[in-house]
Amino acid sequence: MDQVQRQVSILHKISNVISSGLTIDEMLDSLITISVDVTGCDACLVYLLDGDTGDMVLRASQLPHDKELGHMRIKIGEGVTGWVAEHRSVVALAQHSSEDKRFKHFGELVEDTYEAFLSVPLVSGGSLIGVLNAHHRDIHEYGSTEVALMTFVGEQMGVAISKSQLVEANAKLMEEALELKKQLETRKYVERAKGILQRKYHLTEEEAYLKLGRPC
Repeated sequence: MDQVQRQVSILHKISNVISSGLTIDEMLDSLITISVDVTGCDACLVYLLDGDTGDMVLRASQLPHDKELGHMRIKIGEGVTGWVAEHRSVVALAQHSSEDKRFKHFGELVEDTYEAFLSVPLVSGGSLIGVLNAHHRDIHEYGSTEVALMTFVGEQMGVAISKSQLVEANAKLMEEALELKKQLETRKYVERAKGILQRKYHLTEEEAYLKLGRPC
């Protein structure tokens, strides 16, 4: 497959993911697969912005990081990843990535020992969604086409992830609304039953509630 065919194939994969209606986790897995196709990297990490804390949270990884996923956090401006998040700019380090002045070592990540490092922001409408990191064990010169493709991936997938997050948030709100409605209906039935007991047995409100709480 020549370079043009490869690029078309990657763009086709991105298009399929965007229009697929995948969950966020499924989308992140696809993002890692696409990133590996673009860069041939040995490891790939995806961080998403936590809107509540403002931290970047590790959400997906090519290499197994069971303990770190969903728990490892990086502050905006912290390390290369935090710098990329803060400036919405790409960082490409072909070698000695750990010697970069912005670099911060995280003992939990074997990727920090790798030679080359490409970090790309995930954005949607100019807003930060997360950061995508590709790591190479050996020296790797990130060409302009490779960087441009990864930047495009970050922009397109950032929009897709943002929409998926909105869908999941709306679904959660709907679930909470249904639960609240159920609780209100239950309370309404309890109030009716309490009133019947009070009238029938001449009970106080507290006595009626106690009677409702135990079998007759």
